[in-house]
Amino acid sequence: MDFRLKIPIQKSNYLIDYNSKIISLGSCFAVNIADKLDHYKFENCCNPFGIIFNPVSIQLLVERAVEKRVFIENDIFFQNDLWHCFEVHSELSDPDKSILLSNLNDLLKKMLQQISEASHFQITYGTAWVYRSCKSNQIVANCHKMPQKEFSKEILSIDTIQASIDSTVCLIQSVNPQAKFTFTVSPVRHIKDGYVENTLSKAHLIAAIHSFIKKDALCSYFPSYEIMMDELRDYRFYGNDMLHPSEIAIDFIWKRFQATSIAESVYDDMETVDSIQKSLAHRPFNKESDSHKKFIVKLQNKINNLAVKYPQIQF
Repeated sequence: MDFRLKIPIQKSNYLIDYNSKIISLGSCFAVNIADKLDHYKFENCCNPFGIIFNPVSIQLLVERAVEKRVFIENDIFFQNDLWHCFEVHSELSDPDKSILLSNLNDLLKKMLQQISEASHFQITYGTAWVYRSCKSNQIVANCHKMPQKEFSKEILSIDTIQASIDSTVCLIQSVNPQAKFTFTVSPVRHIKDGYVENTLSKAHLIAAIHSFIKKDALCSYFPSYEIMMDELRDYRFYGNDMLHPSEIAIDFIWKRFQATSIAESVYDDMETVDSIQKSLAHRPFNKESDSHKKFIVKLQNKINNLAVKYPQIQF
């Protein structure tokens, strides 16, 4: 018998289909959902500036893109043989200053285009705890392993988070008035902040999101954090670090997301895409065998038939 709770989730009024263009922003769990969207070949862009955990840093990047405020030399610094930017993830750091600036500004142009064209925004917040640079007094997205003395640590208030969400949505709507938003809180616990501190952080995020979405009909909430905490409370649903969701948990949450956020009219097409993806991953014993050649012809027919319906899908 399954004793798990089942959290009721209201079906979205703005369902995703294969005509949707989606931007996923935020924490590691945003990447998990984006990976699923990618697998099923939805048009999806995820974290152009890397994983960002807190609401203010996401807002600042959206603001920079919408206002076309390019990165300049004052926005980057040199540390441990690399040039970094406090506003973006360290995966973008580079040993060449000019290359870093060029890459950041290219991404900024692409992000503005994606923001302008997207139909759906999936925004996942990871933490309300932030680090503020003592030198600039600015909240940073990534400390890039700089000495801890260079920063002060603080927790964003509910009002500050709500104001940040409001600013993010207003900025996006200024160039894309019809954009729809789904907010969620990452189920990954930030235990480095402390157990009590992590709970406080998640509470601030949840309270701020719920307070905001009451005011905007184009915004909704998906309870990924609550599903993990209440439906998947057993540690078999966690990875080896006992903090991140396991693949089973990610699949479970994805199914709840699909049921409430994706149009049923595309479920059959999703199954076809999934079948093609699994076939493409198949490794034959003998590529020259008749059975494998027939398998390839059948697979190509599936891809061609899907392309007639959705020309944008590429394998």
